[in-house]
Amino acid sequence: MEVALHIPDDVAEQMHQEHGQDIARHILEEYAIRAYQERTLGESHLRRLLGFETRDELEAFFAAHHVYRNYTLEDLERDRRTAQHLGL
Repeated sequence: MEVALHIPDDVAEQMHQEHGQDIARHILEEYAIRAYQERTLGESHLRRLLGFETRDELEAFFAAHHVYRNYTLEDLERDRRTAQHLGL
């Protein structure tokens, strides 16, 4: 799906000056970050949305944008139980 937005020229220019990149890419990245933080999109959808081939690319994106991973105490407990079950 393609989405088109109308952004007034002066606003677009200000956005370009502040972010120094393709405005459409900036808006897409900001949406992706928010959707991930709100748990609307998971990592696999985020990778596809942003056009990343590997998880490492997504990890680099998270690091560059100071995005904290969605990892809860429940996730930690589940991982701990799995590790114990596997004898790790």
